[in-house]
Amino acid sequence: MPWVIVGATGFVGSAVLRAAQDAGVEVTGIAAPRLASDARSAGQILDEAARHPSVAGLAAALSGASVVVNAAGVAAPRSADTAELRGANALLPAVLAYACSAARVDRLIHLSSAAVQGQREVLDESFDLAPFSAYSRSKALGEEALRLTVGRGGVEGTHPVVVRATSVQGADRPTTAALARLAASPLASVAAPGTASTPVTSVESLADYVVQVGSFAGPLPAVILQPGEGMTVRSVLEAAGGTPMVLPRSMCRFILRAGYQMSALLGERLHGSLRRVELMWFGQAQDPGWAEAHNIRVEHRVSGVLEAAGSRRRQGRAGRNRQNPQERQVP
Repeated sequence: MPWVIVGATGFVGSAVLRAAQDAGVEVTGIAAPRLASDARSAGQILDEAARHPSVAGLAAALSGASVVVNAAGVAAPRSADTAELRGANALLPAVLAYACSAARVDRLIHLSSAAVQGQREVLDESFDLAPFSAYSRSKALGEEALRLTVGRGGVEGTHPVVVRATSVQGADRPTTAALARLAASPLASVAAPGTASTPVTSVESLADYVVQVGSFAGPLPAVILQPGEGMTVRSVLEAAGGTPMVLPRSMCRFILRAGYQMSALLGERLHGSLRRVELMWFGQAQDPGWAEAHNIRVEHRVSGVLEAAGSRRRQGRAGRNRQNPQERQVP
């Protein structure tokens, strides 16, 4: 039976659509409705979703599908807490759960973010959440709402599965281009010794993994973590064309503590940027989880993605220098 990708024109959704097509899956894509919500709890989200006018239209669009992948949402780690952010990342998954149930869709795969576990040292597939910003709280609220749908009236028959994506990079993603610029700058650095694992991955590997999850014949757990690609904090910056400095760990910790304290005074305005620096310096380990237990493998592609981003940065710099010979050369 066919699959439907919600948000199929987005960064992740388009990659999942291509991966499903390459795997021979009959798949279509639909746009996600633009939602907003003032709800602050999972219970409030569900109550709002149960009576939301979008449910009927989505149910009609999903009719006949066996698997629905929700790849829609707002990926804005620096965003303020807005009704639109909560609507896209928390209300939409719950609305889709009701729509899938009405359309008798068996499996709903919701793409969440490992950011819901915040700054914990090891990512895992537990319900232990520690969101630290408006964005991560909105994603955590979406997960909590989906868990509450299990066994709830009006959402019978649909099995929601959360796939937590990690730090996903791609050829056309501004985040990846920014990482390449950072790698080539004097700010490129890691906390000693620079061998910490990091959850930096490629969008192609995430898409392949989602297809394997959706095609899995047996029952699925409520939460599944995207597998890592074996990168370290140093190898990520080196793959992007950088030569990172190795900084004392104690100094890095001090800078981050001071930064988060200042950000708290500014309404968490700097939390997203500080978290990026923290990941650059210290990385984040992850449990092997469900993928390892079921011998599911994905091709490691992120090194190539980062190398290509570094190459494009250098080519762009060379082109600008040819147009303006007076511009100062920056390696």
